[in-house]
Amino acid sequence: MTHGPTPLGTALYLAASGVPVLPLRAGKVPFGNCQACAGNACGGRPHMKSAGPCRCAAPCHGWAAATTDRHVIASPMWALAWRTAAGVAYHPGGAGVTVVDLDDPAAVQWARETLPATRTVPTTRGEHWVYRGVMRSANAVRPGVDVKSLMQYARWLGPGTGRTALLPSAVRALVGREDTTQPAGEVVSSLPRARWDRSVATGCRHTDRYVRTGLERGLTLVRARTESGAGSQAFGVARFLAVQHTACPGPCGLDAIGEEIIAAAVSVGVPEPYARRAVTNGLETAPERAA
Repeated sequence: MTHGPTPLGTALYLAASGVPVLPLRAGKVPFGNCQACAGNACGGRPHMKSAGPCRCAAPCHGWAAATTDRHVIASPMWALAWRTAAGVAYHPGGAGVTVVDLDDPAAVQWARETLPATRTVPTTRGEHWVYRGVMRSANAVRPGVDVKSLMQYARWLGPGTGRTALLPSAVRALVGREDTTQPAGEVVSSLPRARWDRSVATGCRHTDRYVRTGLERGLTLVRARTESGAGSQAFGVARFLAVQHTACPGPCGLDAIGEEIIAAAVSVGVPEPYARRAVTNGLETAPERAA
Protein backbone atom coordinates (compact mmCIF):
# COMPACT_ATOMS: atom_id res chain seq x y z
CA MET A 1 0.00 0.00 0.00
CA THR A 2 1.31 3.46 -0.89
CA HIS A 3 -1.33 5.65 0.78
CA GLY A 4 -4.58 5.72 2.71
CA PRO A 5 -8.07 6.24 1.26
CA THR A 6 -8.20 9.92 2.29
CA PRO A 7 -5.75 12.84 2.23
CA LEU A 8 -5.26 12.37 5.98
CA GLY A 9 -4.57 8.67 5.51
CA THR A 10 -2.05 9.44 2.78
CA ALA A 11 -0.39 12.05 4.98
CA LEU A 12 -0.04 9.69 7.93
CA TYR A 13 1.45 6.99 5.70
CA LEU A 14 4.01 9.40 4.27
CA ALA A 15 4.88 10.83 7.68
CA ALA A 16 5.56 7.32 8.97
CA SER A 17 8.03 6.97 6.09
CA GLY A 18 9.85 10.17 7.12
CA VAL A 19 8.27 12.51 4.56
CA PRO A 20 7.10 15.89 6.00
CA VAL A 21 3.54 16.60 4.83
CA LEU A 22 0.86 19.29 4.84
CA PRO A 23 -2.71 19.58 3.48
CA LEU A 24 -3.57 21.37 0.24
CA ARG A 25 -6.84 23.16 -0.39
CA ALA A 26 -8.65 23.63 -3.70
CA GLY A 27 -6.35 25.15 -6.27
CA LYS A 28 -3.43 22.95 -5.19
CA VAL A 29 -2.18 25.54 -2.69
CA PRO A 30 -1.58 25.43 1.10
CA PHE A 31 -4.20 26.71 3.50
CA GLY A 32 -3.96 30.34 4.54
CA ASN A 33 -2.14 31.46 7.64
CA CYS A 34 -3.72 30.80 11.01
CA GLN A 35 -5.65 33.55 12.80
CA ALA A 36 -2.63 34.63 14.84
CA CYS A 37 -0.58 35.12 11.65
CA ALA A 38 -3.34 36.48 9.39
CA GLY A 39 -2.30 39.57 7.47
CA ASN A 40 1.34 38.81 8.27
CA ALA A 41 0.78 39.86 11.88
CA CYS A 42 3.66 37.58 12.86
CA GLY A 43 6.03 39.29 10.42
CA GLY A 44 5.85 36.56 7.82
CA ARG A 45 8.29 34.12 9.41
CA PRO A 46 9.29 31.74 8.10
CA HIS A 47 7.30 31.78 4.87
CA MET A 48 9.99 31.75 2.16
CA LYS A 49 12.28 33.85 4.32
CA SER A 50 14.16 31.62 6.73
CA ALA A 51 14.54 27.90 7.22
CA GLY A 52 12.89 26.12 10.08
CA PRO A 53 9.60 24.47 11.02
CA CYS A 54 6.39 26.41 11.49
CA ARG A 55 5.56 26.68 15.21
CA CYS A 56 1.85 27.42 14.76
CA ALA A 57 -0.69 24.86 15.96
CA ALA A 58 -2.70 25.03 12.71
CA PRO A 59 -1.30 24.57 9.18
CA CYS A 60 0.43 27.89 8.57
CA HIS A 61 3.17 29.50 6.47
CA GLY A 62 2.95 27.15 3.51
CA TRP A 63 5.78 24.65 3.24
CA ALA A 64 6.96 25.46 6.78
CA ALA A 65 3.93 23.65 8.20
CA ALA A 66 5.13 20.32 6.79
CA THR A 67 5.79 17.79 9.53
CA THR A 68 6.27 14.09 10.19
CA ASP A 69 4.69 14.33 13.67
CA ARG A 70 1.53 12.21 13.48
CA HIS A 71 0.19 13.87 16.64
CA VAL A 72 0.30 17.25 14.88
CA ILE A 73 -1.05 15.87 11.58
CA ALA A 74 -4.02 14.22 13.32
CA SER A 75 -4.56 17.04 15.81
CA PRO A 76 -7.86 18.94 16.23
CA MET A 77 -6.14 22.10 14.91
CA TRP A 78 -5.44 20.33 11.60
CA ALA A 79 -8.79 18.49 11.46
CA LEU A 80 -10.72 21.25 9.64
CA ALA A 81 -8.03 21.48 6.96
CA TRP A 82 -8.13 17.72 6.36
CA ARG A 83 -11.94 17.72 6.11
CA THR A 84 -11.77 20.14 3.17
CA ALA A 85 -8.37 19.15 1.78
CA ALA A 86 -8.08 18.60 -1.96
CA GLY A 87 -4.74 16.85 -1.71
CA VAL A 88 -1.46 16.34 0.13
CA ALA A 89 1.81 18.17 -0.30
CA TYR A 90 5.25 17.36 1.03
CA HIS A 91 8.44 19.28 1.71
CA PRO A 92 11.07 17.86 -0.67
CA GLY A 93 13.99 19.38 1.21
CA GLY A 94 12.75 17.88 4.47
CA ALA A 95 12.54 14.50 2.77
CA GLY A 96 16.10 14.85 1.45
CA VAL A 97 15.11 15.18 -2.20
CA THR A 98 14.81 17.72 -5.01
CA VAL A 99 11.89 17.74 -7.44
CA VAL A 100 12.33 19.03 -10.98
CA ASP A 101 8.78 20.03 -11.89
CA LEU A 102 8.29 19.70 -15.66
CA ASP A 103 5.07 21.50 -16.52
CA ASP A 104 4.50 20.56 -20.16
CA PRO A 105 5.58 18.04 -22.85
CA ALA A 106 8.32 20.34 -24.16
CA ALA A 107 9.88 20.54 -20.68
CA VAL A 108 9.67 16.75 -20.31
CA GLN A 109 11.42 16.30 -23.64
CA TRP A 110 14.15 18.73 -22.58
CA ALA A 111 14.71 16.74 -19.37
CA ARG A 112 14.94 13.46 -21.24
CA GLU A 113 17.58 14.94 -23.50
CA THR A 114 19.50 16.77 -20.78
CA LEU A 115 19.18 15.22 -17.31
CA PRO A 116 20.14 11.77 -15.99
CA ALA A 117 17.23 9.35 -15.60
CA THR A 118 15.68 9.16 -12.14
CA ARG A 119 12.39 8.41 -10.41
CA THR A 120 9.53 10.04 -12.31
CA VAL A 121 5.98 10.86 -11.23
CA PRO A 122 3.28 11.73 -13.82
CA THR A 123 1.46 15.03 -13.25
CA THR A 124 -1.59 16.57 -14.90
CA ARG A 125 0.46 18.26 -17.62
CA GLY A 126 3.96 16.84 -17.30
CA GLU A 127 6.18 14.99 -14.83
CA HIS A 128 8.05 15.35 -11.53
CA TRP A 129 11.66 14.10 -11.68
CA VAL A 130 12.85 13.29 -8.16
CA TYR A 131 16.56 13.30 -7.24
CA ARG A 132 18.31 12.38 -4.00
CA GLY A 133 19.86 15.51 -2.43
CA VAL A 134 18.74 19.05 -1.59
CA MET A 135 19.40 22.53 -2.96
CA ARG A 136 17.83 25.99 -3.23
CA SER A 137 14.42 26.15 -4.88
CA ALA A 138 13.60 28.40 -7.84
CA ASN A 139 10.70 28.85 -10.23
CA ALA A 140 10.91 29.36 -14.00
CA VAL A 141 14.56 28.32 -14.30
CA ARG A 142 13.68 27.67 -17.93
CA PRO A 143 10.34 27.46 -19.77
CA GLY A 144 8.04 25.05 -17.95
CA VAL A 145 10.65 24.04 -15.36
CA ASP A 146 10.63 24.72 -11.59
CA VAL A 147 13.07 23.30 -9.04
CA LYS A 148 11.48 22.41 -5.69
CA SER A 149 13.58 21.46 -2.69
CA LEU A 150 14.41 23.68 0.30
CA MET A 151 11.76 26.24 1.29
CA GLN A 152 9.10 24.96 -1.11
CA TYR A 153 6.46 22.24 -1.29
CA ALA A 154 5.47 19.74 -3.98
CA ARG A 155 2.20 17.89 -4.49
CA TRP A 156 2.19 14.20 -3.58
CA LEU A 157 0.99 12.38 -6.71
CA GLY A 158 2.23 8.89 -5.87
CA PRO A 159 5.58 7.13 -5.51
CA GLY A 160 6.38 7.18 -9.21
CA THR A 161 8.58 4.71 -11.03
CA GLY A 162 12.30 4.21 -11.47
CA ARG A 163 15.34 4.46 -9.24
CA THR A 164 16.03 7.76 -7.48
CA ALA A 165 19.34 9.10 -8.81
CA LEU A 166 21.76 11.41 -7.04
CA LEU A 167 21.09 15.11 -7.63
CA PRO A 168 23.21 16.01 -10.68
CA SER A 169 25.24 19.15 -11.24
CA ALA A 170 23.06 19.89 -14.28
CA VAL A 171 20.09 20.55 -11.98
CA ARG A 172 22.17 22.58 -9.52
CA ALA A 173 23.40 24.71 -12.41
CA LEU A 174 19.83 25.73 -13.23
CA VAL A 175 19.62 27.75 -10.02
CA GLY A 176 22.05 30.65 -9.71
CA ARG A 177 22.94 32.62 -6.62
CA GLU A 178 20.58 35.38 -7.70
CA ASP A 179 17.49 33.20 -7.39
CA THR A 180 16.74 33.89 -3.74
CA THR A 181 14.31 36.76 -3.08
CA GLN A 182 15.72 39.68 -1.14
CA PRO A 183 13.85 40.94 1.93
CA ALA A 184 11.85 44.12 1.49
CA GLY A 185 13.97 47.25 1.75
CA GLU A 186 17.03 45.63 0.21
CA VAL A 187 16.13 45.99 -3.45
CA VAL A 188 18.98 47.47 -5.45
CA SER A 189 18.45 48.06 -9.15
CA SER A 190 19.59 50.42 -11.88
CA LEU A 191 16.60 49.56 -14.08
CA PRO A 192 15.33 52.51 -16.11
CA ARG A 193 11.60 53.24 -16.03
CA ALA A 194 10.92 51.65 -19.44
CA ARG A 195 7.41 51.97 -20.83
CA TRP A 196 5.72 50.35 -23.82
CA ASP A 197 4.22 52.66 -26.45
CA ARG A 198 3.20 52.55 -30.11
CA SER A 199 6.60 53.78 -31.31
CA VAL A 200 8.07 50.31 -30.60
CA ALA A 201 5.02 48.39 -31.82
CA THR A 202 4.44 49.54 -35.39
CA GLY A 203 3.42 46.04 -36.50
CA CYS A 204 1.07 45.19 -33.62
CA ARG A 205 -2.55 44.44 -34.57
CA HIS A 206 -3.90 45.40 -31.14
CA THR A 207 -5.06 48.80 -29.95
CA ASP A 208 -2.96 50.74 -27.48
CA ARG A 209 -5.72 50.41 -24.88
CA TYR A 210 -5.86 46.61 -25.29
CA VAL A 211 -2.10 46.23 -24.84
CA ARG A 212 -1.88 48.72 -21.98
CA THR A 213 -4.84 47.19 -20.09
CA GLY A 214 -3.46 43.66 -20.34
CA LEU A 215 0.00 44.80 -19.30
CA GLU A 216 -1.24 46.80 -16.31
CA ARG A 217 -3.25 43.82 -15.08
CA GLY A 218 -0.17 41.64 -15.36
CA LEU A 219 2.01 44.18 -13.53
CA THR A 220 -0.56 44.31 -10.73
CA LEU A 221 -0.35 40.53 -10.33
CA VAL A 222 3.45 40.68 -10.08
CA ARG A 223 3.48 43.57 -7.58
CA ALA A 224 0.95 41.73 -5.40
CA ARG A 225 3.52 38.96 -4.77
CA THR A 226 5.25 40.79 -1.95
CA GLU A 227 6.05 37.67 0.09
CA SER A 228 7.07 35.13 -2.56
CA GLY A 229 6.45 33.98 -6.10
CA ALA A 230 6.97 37.29 -7.91
CA GLY A 231 9.57 35.77 -10.22
CA SER A 232 7.28 32.91 -11.17
CA GLN A 233 4.39 35.33 -11.61
CA ALA A 234 6.55 37.51 -13.89
CA PHE A 235 7.30 34.45 -16.02
CA GLY A 236 3.59 33.63 -16.28
CA VAL A 237 2.61 37.20 -17.17
CA ALA A 238 5.32 37.43 -19.83
CA ARG A 239 4.27 34.11 -21.34
CA PHE A 240 0.58 35.07 -21.39
CA LEU A 241 1.19 38.48 -22.98
CA ALA A 242 3.56 37.06 -25.59
CA VAL A 243 0.94 34.55 -26.69
CA GLN A 244 -1.48 37.41 -27.42
CA HIS A 245 0.89 38.69 -30.12
CA THR A 246 1.70 35.48 -31.99
CA ALA A 247 -0.62 36.41 -34.86
CA CYS A 248 0.72 39.95 -35.24
CA PRO A 249 2.96 40.79 -38.23
CA GLY A 250 5.31 42.57 -35.80
CA PRO A 251 7.20 44.27 -34.36
CA CYS A 252 5.05 44.39 -31.23
CA GLY A 253 7.51 45.81 -28.72
CA LEU A 254 7.63 42.69 -26.55
CA ASP A 255 11.08 43.68 -25.32
CA ALA A 256 9.63 46.91 -23.92
CA ILE A 257 6.75 44.98 -22.35
CA GLY A 258 9.33 42.66 -20.80
CA GLU A 259 11.25 45.56 -19.30
CA GLU A 260 8.10 46.75 -17.52
CA ILE A 261 7.46 43.28 -16.11
CA ILE A 262 11.08 43.01 -14.95
CA ALA A 263 10.84 46.38 -13.20
CA ALA A 264 7.66 45.29 -11.43
CA ALA A 265 9.31 42.09 -10.19
CA VAL A 266 12.39 43.95 -8.98
CA SER A 267 10.17 46.43 -7.12
CA VAL A 268 8.93 43.64 -4.83
CA GLY A 269 12.32 42.10 -4.13
CA VAL A 270 13.19 39.79 -7.03
CA PRO A 271 16.89 40.13 -7.89
CA GLU A 272 17.23 41.72 -11.32
CA PRO A 273 19.19 38.88 -12.99
CA TYR A 274 16.56 36.32 -11.98
CA ALA A 275 13.67 38.61 -12.96
CA ARG A 276 15.24 39.20 -16.36
CA ARG A 277 15.81 35.50 -16.96
CA ALA A 278 12.25 34.56 -15.91
CA VAL A 279 10.69 37.20 -18.15
CA THR A 280 12.91 36.32 -21.11
CA ASN A 281 11.96 32.66 -20.74
CA GLY A 282 8.30 33.63 -20.56
CA LEU A 283 8.44 35.75 -23.70
CA GLU A 284 10.25 33.01 -25.61
CA THR A 285 7.69 30.36 -24.64
CA ALA A 286 5.10 31.71 -27.08
CA PRO A 287 5.28 29.98 -30.50
CA GLU A 288 6.44 32.07 -33.43
CA ARG A 289 7.13 35.00 -31.19
CA ALA A 290 6.60 38.40 -32.82
CA ALA A 291 9.61 40.70 -32.75
